[in-house]
Amino acid sequence: MDHLLHATSRTFALTIPLLHEPTRREVTVAYLLFRVADTLEDSTRWPRPRKLQELEGLARYLEAQGQRRQPEQDAAAALAAGWTADPPLEHAGYLMLLAEFPQVMSEASDLSPEGWRIIATHTARTCRAMAAFVAREEDGFLRLRDLEDLKAYCYAVAGIVGEMLTELFLLGCGGLAPVASDLRKDASAFGEALQLVNILKDRAADAVEGRHYLPGEVDRAEVFALARRDLRTAAGYCSRLSRAGADRGMIAFTALPVLLAKATLDRVERRGAGAKLTRGEVNEIVARLHEALDQDAVSALLDPEQGGAASLEGPARKGPE
Repeated sequence: MDHLLHATSRTFALTIPLLHEPTRREVTVAYLLFRVADTLEDSTRWPRPRKLQELEGLARYLEAQGQRRQPEQDAAAALAAGWTADPPLEHAGYLMLLAEFPQVMSEASDLSPEGWRIIATHTARTCRAMAAFVAREEDGFLRLRDLEDLKAYCYAVAGIVGEMLTELFLLGCGGLAPVASDLRKDASAFGEALQLVNILKDRAADAVEGRHYLPGEVDRAEVFALARRDLRTAAGYCSRLSRAGADRGMIAFTALPVLLAKATLDRVERRGAGAKLTRGEVNEIVARLHEALDQDAVSALLDPEQGGAASLEGPARKGPE
């Protein structure tokens, strides 16, 4: 599973190993299943009807398997065979994941029944939510209409992920019960924040492949401002985990993406789409986080007033310039 993780992700390959068991294994399986759904949605080779068919097929399979203690391997193998015989795209890591889908499902059979039901239910939800946007594609192109449409898309592909992770955290840490309602309230905004940063960073490359996630009539400054508001909500989510006594791994897993997203957003706003953090800058942010964890000072690191990792290129700002 770790090999597949490194072949398909940068950020999650950094953050998932920070988690403690059994949450680490649950989140690994969950990430890989959501990545399968993303790969079907992002197909550059299949026509729209095929993408809709495959997303619905995966959703139905997961809904059925979510009620079983041992996921059905023959059905998983049949899905994988169809995907690999006529691949949806050319990314080597994603194609490896599609081929290894039965192995991912085998790993799922070792999860707790409660954890597996959470993962299967939410992955099926995102498949159907993604399909609603695929159905709107014209000649292989998706264009979002306005800011609310953008938010709805972010919820479909990332907000549901935040909701699923929150349920897995609550399952793995009974001490979080007093803050459960607050965590659930902020979970989708957390996912939206990270997705907005990715959309702003990757907008040029996405446009080449026919994905226009930034509505033409929406001022880019408005999208940057929304991303910053969501990142403040995400920082509050992490701080709430810390105050409630979550373990170090869970705090690190949630805090690191926020710190990386803050720094990336500043970089993109100053330098434009495609700008990325260097490996050295990422390592610096990781080191800052571990130092803050050692000092029980993660909330101060995440607080925009403290600068944190968002200040790689100068003082942190509360909104777009």
